[in-house]
Amino acid sequence: MKNPDFAADKALAKDFLSNFADPRGEPKYLNILQDVANRKIRAVQIELDDLFHYKDVDEEFLQRVTENTRRYIGIFAEAMDELMPEPTEAYTVDEDRDILMTQRVDEGADGGADGTDPLQRMPPEIKRFFEVYIKAFSKVTPLTIRQVKASNIGQLVKISGIVTRCSDVKPLMQVAVYTCEECGFEIYQEVTARVFMPLFECPSQRCKLNKAKGNLILQLRASKFLKFQEVKLQELAEHVPKGHIPRSLTVHLRGELTRKVAPGDVVEMSGIFLPMPYYGFRAMRAGLVADTYLEAMSVTHFKKKYEEYELKGDEQEQIDRLAEDGDIYSKLARSLAPEIFGHEDVKKALLLLLVGAPHRKLGDGMKIRGDLHICLMGDPGVAKSQLLKHIINVAPRGVYTTGRGSSGVGLTAAVQKDPITSEFVLEGGALVLADMGICAIDEFDKMEESDRTAIHEVMEQQTVSIAKAGITTSLNARTAILAAANPAWGRYDMRRTPAENINLPPALLSRFDLLWLILDRADMESDLEMARHVVHVHQNLESPALGFTPLEPSVLRQVQAYISAARRVIPSVPRELEEYIATAYSSIRQEEAKSNAPTSYTTIRTLLSILRISIALARLRFSETVAQSDVDEALRLMQMSKYSLYSDDRQRSGLDAISDIYSILRDEAARTSSMDVRYAHALNLISRKGYSEAQLKECLEEYASLNVWQIHPNTFDIHFIDA
Repeated sequence: MKNPDFAADKALAKDFLSNFADPRGEPKYLNILQDVANRKIRAVQIELDDLFHYKDVDEEFLQRVTENTRRYIGIFAEAMDELMPEPTEAYTVDEDRDILMTQRVDEGADGGADGTDPLQRMPPEIKRFFEVYIKAFSKVTPLTIRQVKASNIGQLVKISGIVTRCSDVKPLMQVAVYTCEECGFEIYQEVTARVFMPLFECPSQRCKLNKAKGNLILQLRASKFLKFQEVKLQELAEHVPKGHIPRSLTVHLRGELTRKVAPGDVVEMSGIFLPMPYYGFRAMRAGLVADTYLEAMSVTHFKKKYEEYELKGDEQEQIDRLAEDGDIYSKLARSLAPEIFGHEDVKKALLLLLVGAPHRKLGDGMKIRGDLHICLMGDPGVAKSQLLKHIINVAPRGVYTTGRGSSGVGLTAAVQKDPITSEFVLEGGALVLADMGICAIDEFDKMEESDRTAIHEVMEQQTVSIAKAGITTSLNARTAILAAANPAWGRYDMRRTPAENINLPPALLSRFDLLWLILDRADMESDLEMARHVVHVHQNLESPALGFTPLEPSVLRQVQAYISAARRVIPSVPRELEEYIATAYSSIRQEEAKSNAPTSYTTIRTLLSILRISIALARLRFSETVAQSDVDEALRLMQMSKYSLYSDDRQRSGLDAISDIYSILRDEAARTSSMDVRYAHALNLISRKGYSEAQLKECLEEYASLNVWQIHPNTFDIHFIDA
């Protein structure tokens, strides 16, 4: 490639900035420069896609911009200086900078005393109040960290990874300004590296003529500083070859790009890959070896938070259409992990975990959490881990960890020494990284007891309190916890009580909104169905038909779009439901008190769980108020979570389904001292115990033929015949 003509390239850059039009035909970059002049924005991002589509730009120019990006940022900045329009609106004055600049221009500081001294010439950086970034092609596939080689040095590269550490934002000197005590001249020193050697003697012509070694004083208010942040970017787990550990790369963020990322974010960064020589004693040890870093030009988030999710195209129409569908709750639940057979109610609970309820803050500052916590406890091979992995993929922010591979410090926060400042800094663990997201903990039962206690505070107060190495603070951990565990002896032992099988402390169990017991029971029909499903998935690499049209080609994106819209609704519980919820809670407490071996610990937290699940169900319907059907569904889910236990209890007591349904309805009539039971109420009662509508109808017919009750021909309401 021939040597570039920078003057011609600058002219081409000016032409591009002046004439490039957006799809509406408006001058894109001239409008941006007008906003810069009006001090509305401070960053100008030049997109390579725009350069590619501009008629006068050839491939050689694009190649030069990509391979010598740092030089061309300067060229574009110079072109912008010349094209900068006058401000058209009033703006707030930055006193220090604007007054100093006016003073310098009035004194004719541009050329110094005689205009010959380069150190007294004002550098263009000090006059600029904007930054220039060049954004890589959007269609280019991002590289992994180990694909970036020495041949990429100085070039614009695009890298994907996960942010593991962020430093504080600190000021970085760009132009140092000194004044001489003898001659009073301002001396400018441009700083291009992380370190610089300050000037001590005045180099001006006047001091040289007078042979006076004028003492220079660094003027911090007159100097120009940039915001600077250092970030550690690590390879994504799927990009690491077998048997290797993930590599990491240092990224320098400057100016307006700072504070764009947080630890745990999965991002795509484009920037200039540059070497960074060592200084001081480290240079003596390193010899000719240099470190490398990425000077960031743009940052794109892979997974946006639900709050930041922007609906694209016709997604709003699709969501409105889905919201009108009466069965959207079931369809969304079945769209979660369709390759996993059955577990419909478990999937419904996991859908509600994704939706959650709004956080409540009382007048005196007390907070009531809105996140749901779910524990899946079951026999080996019931797809617990697969469900966990799938939920982490769907959630915009999710962290997956296992019990054995996690320590208490790894879950909460660790104190580490910062390699730059040598100060002690906090590095967030899995629960802090999953803030405003979901933390999935597999093999929950294998965790050490001392490590498990670290989760107690996070589950209720949603903070992590630290008092280590002189650092006393409280970190946010507003995360929903999804845990999977095996019973105490690997498989559930029916000869022992539920408390012995579950083997988790009551303090932890009461914090879970739903503790789901999934038992693997031998049943000819369901085993055949499951085997056919698994073989079909294995052969065709897709799930069999769901019985309805799945939510568009990208089911995952549809679910995310719907959930993000649902999370914006904040439903309230109407007054008429307060008594109903209170009665339901007290009856659960009474049932537990009567039973010999209670399957769960019902505390006031259970009442809050009922409210949270009901509100999440109302959100799915885009309703501003909670309906009684939402409360009934919440109670049903709580009952169904222990369904596999009840089915075994019934088998042991010798009751078949029909007899059990009869006893439920008889007890309800006795409790209310009424001869009538409405059909809808009866269906609600038996569905909580895990029975279907078909079984209820069979029971009604059988006992009607025995003249135990009469059935209304239209409404199917039940009237007991007093013997």
